[in-house]
Amino acid sequence: MLVKITFKNIHHILAAFTWIGCSVSKDMLLPDAAPETFRYASPKDSSSIGALPLRNFITDASLLSLIDTALVKNYSMQLALKNIEAAEVLFRQSKLGNLPEIRLQVTANTSRPSDNSLNGFTLNQFLGTTHIEDYNANLGMHWEADIWGKISNRKKGALAAYLQTQEASKAVQTRLIADVAQVYYNLLMLDEQLAIAKKNLELNSSTLDIINLQFSSGQVTSLAIQQAEAQKLYSEKLIPQLEKNIIIQENALSVLIGVEPTAIKRINGLDKIDVPNKLNAGFPSAMLSHRPDIKSAELELTIANAKVGVAKAALYPSLIITAGGGINSFKSSNWFNIPASLFGLVSGGITQPLFERGKLKSNVKLAEIDREKAVIRFRQSVLDAVGEVSDELVKIDRLAQEYAIAEKRLVTLQQASGNANQLFENGMATYLEVIIAQGNLLQAELELATVKQQQLHSGIALYRSLGGGSDL
Repeated sequence: MLVKITFKNIHHILAAFTWIGCSVSKDMLLPDAAPETFRYASPKDSSSIGALPLRNFITDASLLSLIDTALVKNYSMQLALKNIEAAEVLFRQSKLGNLPEIRLQVTANTSRPSDNSLNGFTLNQFLGTTHIEDYNANLGMHWEADIWGKISNRKKGALAAYLQTQEASKAVQTRLIADVAQVYYNLLMLDEQLAIAKKNLELNSSTLDIINLQFSSGQVTSLAIQQAEAQKLYSEKLIPQLEKNIIIQENALSVLIGVEPTAIKRINGLDKIDVPNKLNAGFPSAMLSHRPDIKSAELELTIANAKVGVAKAALYPSLIITAGGGINSFKSSNWFNIPASLFGLVSGGITQPLFERGKLKSNVKLAEIDREKAVIRFRQSVLDAVGEVSDELVKIDRLAQEYAIAEKRLVTLQQASGNANQLFENGMATYLEVIIAQGNLLQAELELATVKQQQLHSGIALYRSLGGGSDL
């Protein structure tokens, strides 16, 4: 149904519909999905490491340099930034939705009717010509009034989509920071274990030399030499294995920071990196404002709500105003004869959908279902985040206990190994006791380095799971 109206009555129609349009689509309240506290978190813990700037949480200069390089050169990060640029272009375009469309059209055409047709006979009789010419140049305007919030909802959706790409970029950033840090800590652990293996190899070699002397004097049998050599070869085997793993980790870190595989500079060893004593998680409600994936899910809900508004607005009348003007002539010589060639028109029309086989109502229902799905995804993202934080909190707690026990075990085995060597040199212990003590000491030292690496990993993982690193 199309109704033509005069230009002077348009503002009356706008006023009549404006108050109705406000009720078509309303902003949806964010669902409450976060619990009061994290499991294994202190109930009095209100601060969160997720709010700390990166350089306040990580202080190692080598690691910070690697992270800075990764944020510039990593290809996933570059793609995320390009997605932001593309979304910004679309958002800028949506901001022009309330402006009219204006087009310039210039046409020139000629047609020759049949001499035996009415047009051909008339032309020959009155104009003395066999063809018709028409020259036209005009500006046309097309504008739709945003009565039901269709255009404003499109703007909201475009803005939310633009902000969502920013949050996606931050999510890539936080993951990248955590990955770089964890691979870096892997390298420090492997460096420490390589030094332990080399030191233990020297100790095994010294023990083997003593056993060889005892074998020469008939104090021990060849079995003692074989046992000592086997222990030495075990320590020796660790060295190329650890060196291989170091190179693999360096290659992985090189790829993360966007450079060709190369050696990675490390200033500090694992023993110089302190595990933070207190890693506060804060409250889950504070996490919602820091985690990019949760903020992205929130923006997805905004987009879905805007789409509901657009779908509902399509059910109601559309007020469209068109205008045009220019110069027109059937002779090229008179085309720009002003004011004789000037023409203009203005019209307004209201279009009300009546029957489209249920398509518009189905679109509304589908948009509402998509919005409900967005609510579910938002709740799931919060639940996943709370689970991640709780996992890292219990890891940090139990790894601290594990490290304390491993450290005590190492001190005990260091004493046992030292005593075994002294007793062996004085003939009061067997070679087998020495080999067992040295083997246990090697495993304890390697294990302690591994536990510390796991502690550093969990600290970084907790920082990321709380949204740390999203704001540099």
